[in-house]
Amino acid sequence: MKTILFQGDSITDADRSRDDGHNTGWGYPTRVIGEIGARCPNEYKFYNRGISGNRVVDIYSRIKEDIINLKPDIMSILVGVNDVWHELNYNNGVDADKYFKIYSMLIEEIKAALPDVKIMILEPFVLKGTGTEEKWDIFRQEVEKRAAMAKAVAEKFGLPFVPLMNMFDEAAKDTPASCWLFDGVHPTSAGHELIKREWIKAFDKL
Repeated sequence: MKTILFQGDSITDADRSRDDGHNTGWGYPTRVIGEIGARCPNEYKFYNRGISGNRVVDIYSRIKEDIINLKPDIMSILVGVNDVWHELNYNNGVDADKYFKIYSMLIEEIKAALPDVKIMILEPFVLKGTGTEEKWDIFRQEVEKRAAMAKAVAEKFGLPFVPLMNMFDEAAKDTPASCWLFDGVHPTSAGHELIKREWIKAFDKL
């Protein structure tokens, strides 16, 4: 049985249980698990190890316990918004250059330990909302920088890159942004469904 791992921050966490491996939260990982599990019953074991508030440095600090020890065959990573948000709110973010450096170290060490693992890099995203509008211009500008760096990491290692920013921008043209990201950062059920669809597209090309 192959293993699929979802890694990231609160968007991936989505209130998952820390005690019950079957409760993978209400977000895009559970939606992916539902589709892949129904399509390929008993072929995959799934782990959600997203943790709310995580920056790329936090995921790097968990690399042994929450990535390498799980020995995933396939994994996805979505991280970047907290690297900006924590700087704006707490002066404790991760600048774009360091984000790229740590992200690269993360991928290098995962590939060294698990040379056959397939990794998908998901693009961080943001819309204008209750959690972002106060410092909107700098918030958007800085998340775009992390998105560009995430893409650069994917290109550096020849990994699939899953674009999400433009998808949410397009979705928010005809409907309020809060239909997709309830505070400008965290997806609604509909927003998680959009991420799931892009995740599945990338998965089907692996």
